[in-house]
Amino acid sequence: MAGLNLFFWRSWSLLLILAEELMIGRSRLKDIEIRGSKTIIEESEALWNYYTDLTPKKEEVSIKASTRAKEFYLEASKNASAMLSKHVDLSHDVARQMRLIRRNAMPNLQKDVEAIEKLQANLTAIFSNGRVCKNSTDSSNFCMPLFPDLNNLMAKSRDYDELVWAWRGWRDAVGPPMRAQYKELVDMLNRGASEHNWGDYGHFVRSEYEMGNDLIPVLNGLWTAVKPLYQELHAYVRYQLKKHYKKMSPDGPIGAHLLGNMWAQDWSAIYDLVQPFPDVAPLHVTPNLIKQHYTPKKMFELAQSFFVSIGLDAMPASFWDKSVLSKPENKSMVCHASAWDFCQGDVRIKMCTSVNQDDLITVHHEMGHVEYYLAYKDLPYAYRTGANPGFHEAIGDTITLSVETPKHLKSIGLLYSLNTSDEATINFLMLQALRRVASLPFTYLVDKWRWKVFAGNIRPSEYNAEWWKLRTYYQGIVAPVPRSENDFDPGAKFHIGSNSQYICYFVSLILQFQFHQSLCRLAKHEGPLHECSIYKSKEAGQKFREMLEAGSSQPWPQTLHHLTGEREMSANAILEYFDPLKKWLFTYRQAHKYPLGWGKLKKQGTANGVRKTINNSSLKPKADSLAANPKGVSFTKAKNSNDGLNLPDLKTALEELQPGNSKTTVNKNESLLEAKSSIVKARPMFLPNKVKDQLNLG
Repeated sequence: MAGLNLFFWRSWSLLLILAEELMIGRSRLKDIEIRGSKTIIEESEALWNYYTDLTPKKEEVSIKASTRAKEFYLEASKNASAMLSKHVDLSHDVARQMRLIRRNAMPNLQKDVEAIEKLQANLTAIFSNGRVCKNSTDSSNFCMPLFPDLNNLMAKSRDYDELVWAWRGWRDAVGPPMRAQYKELVDMLNRGASEHNWGDYGHFVRSEYEMGNDLIPVLNGLWTAVKPLYQELHAYVRYQLKKHYKKMSPDGPIGAHLLGNMWAQDWSAIYDLVQPFPDVAPLHVTPNLIKQHYTPKKMFELAQSFFVSIGLDAMPASFWDKSVLSKPENKSMVCHASAWDFCQGDVRIKMCTSVNQDDLITVHHEMGHVEYYLAYKDLPYAYRTGANPGFHEAIGDTITLSVETPKHLKSIGLLYSLNTSDEATINFLMLQALRRVASLPFTYLVDKWRWKVFAGNIRPSEYNAEWWKLRTYYQGIVAPVPRSENDFDPGAKFHIGSNSQYICYFVSLILQFQFHQSLCRLAKHEGPLHECSIYKSKEAGQKFREMLEAGSSQPWPQTLHHLTGEREMSANAILEYFDPLKKWLFTYRQAHKYPLGWGKLKKQGTANGVRKTINNSSLKPKADSLAANPKGVSFTKAKNSNDGLNLPDLKTALEELQPGNSKTTVNKNESLLEAKSSIVKARPMFLPNKVKDQLNLG
C-alpha cells in the first residue's frame, strides 16, 4: 500500500510540475504576443511611411524603428531559448512556438543591426530613385524611372538600339552605386549568422523550407523536370525573334534586352512577335480594360470579387482607406508591389498600378498574400506566416490560373468572344508559358548566385562574371553589351538590394499548379487542366481556406497534404498543364528544323577587339559546394550544435513513416528567414518562422 501511495504521490507531483511548466510557457508566449504585436505595428508603420514617401527624415525614423524591433526580437529569442533549455516538458505546441521565436540571425551588437538597416535602406533607395536620362532636342534631360516608364519601354519598343539603351542605362544607374555597399551587407549578414552558429547567411535562408541539406537537391530535381519544356519554349522564341531582329544569333543565347522585360524573366510582352497563330484573335485584355474605364481601384475590386466568390474574405474597409494603389504625383516611393500585414486585420497593398493585363495579374498575386494574412490573423504570433515562403507567393497566382482562362475572362466581360479551336488553345498556352515557364530559370538562379556569394564561393571580384555565367547557363540569355566587374547587374533587380528571398518564386511556380490541380478536382472540373476555373466553387474555396488558416502551425508537408494529398513538391501538375503546348512546340521544331539549346557563345569583346567563339562549357557557373567553408568568407565555421534541437528534418520524418525504411542522418544546422519579396509584413528580415519539428502525419 505504501508503495502504491508513493506511486500516486510521485505521479501527482509530476502532473503539478507539468501543469506549472505549461502555465509558464503560456505566460511567456502571451507576453511575447502582446509586446510582439506592438513592436510589429510600430516598425511596419515606420517602414510603410518611408516606402510610400522616400524622404531622408522618414528613412531615419524607419531605421530607428527597425533597430528597436530587432532588439525586441533578439530579446524574445534569448528568452525562448532559455525556456526551452530549462523547461523540457513543454507541450508540443508551446515548444514549437518557442522554437520559432528562438531562431534568428541578428547580430548581437546594436551598432551592427543599425549598420544592416542603413545598408538595406541605402540600397533600396538607390533602386527606387534610379533614373535613365536621354538628351532631347532642346538640350534638356528627359529622365525615366523604372516604373512605369522603363518597364513600358522594354515591353512595347521593338527598336533594337533603343532597347539596348534602356537596358544598359538602368544597370548603369543603379548597379555601380550598389556594388561596394552590397559587399558590406553580405559581410554584416554573415557576421550575424556566424554569431548564431550558422555557417553563413544562406544556410539561415534555406532552412525556412525545413529540409536541411535536401533542399538544394530537391530544387535541382524540379528544375531538371521542367528544363525540357523551357528549352522548347526558348528555341521557339529565338526562332521567331530572329525574323524581327536580324542581329540575333540563330543558335546561341538570346539578347537579354529583347524579351519584353527589364530582367528577361517574363516574356509575355513579346507575345505579338511569337504568337503561334496570328490570325486568331489575341488574348490580351488590356484594350478592353482601358475601353471599359478600369481604374487601379476597380482592378482590385475585380480581384476581390473572385476571392469572395469561392468563400474567402472581402477586404476590410481599412484596406481601401490605407492602401496605396497608384503612384503619387509629387512623391518618390518604392513602386515594387508589396502586401503588408500590420496585425489584427490591418492589411494593405502598396503598388504603382497601371491599367493593363500584367498588372491585373499582379493585383491578384498581391491580394492572395492579403487573403493569407486574413486567414491566419487569429493564430498565435509565431504561426502568423505561410507554411513556407513559396506557399505565400503561390496563393494569388493559383487564383490567376483560373482568372486567366478565356472562359472566365469572357464571363466577366473582358473578352467579347470565345474561341475554342486548337489554334486558340495553343495561343493561350503560349501566353501562359511566356509568363510562367519563361520565369522558371530566373527564379531558380537568383538565389543560386546569392547563396554562393554568402558562402564565399563567389568573391566580390567575380560578382558580375558569375552572375552572367548563371544567366547564360540556365536561361540561355546574354548581355547585349560587354559587362565588367565595374558593373553590378544583380543590383538591377529589387530583391538583391532589399535582401529579399527569391527562390520562393520558383517554389511558387511549382506549388501553384499543384494547388490548382487539386482545387479543380474539388470544383468537379472535367477536361484539360488549362481550361479549369474554380470561380464560385465554395467547395474548393473551403479547402483552400483550411490550408491558409493553418499558417505555419505545422510543417509544410502536412499543409500541402491537406489540400493535395501529396507531401512533396512535384512538377507533374505544371507539366500536365503545358503538355499540349510542349507537344506542339516539338512538332513545330521538327518541321522548321531550328536548333534546341544555346551550345556556343559569342564572346562580346577581347583586349585586341577580336570576337571569339567559346564553348558553352567554359562559361559554366561554379559548382554548388555550399556545405563547405570556402576561402574569402570572414566568419567562423558553424558549430555542430544543432541549435539545441534534436529533431529529424522533414525528409527523415517522412521516410520514417514508410514501412521498412531506416533512419537517415541529416544536417540540421540551418535556420529560417522571413520572405520579403512581395510580402512586407510585420516581421523583421531576420525573424524566423520555421523549425525542424517532428512530424505527426496522420
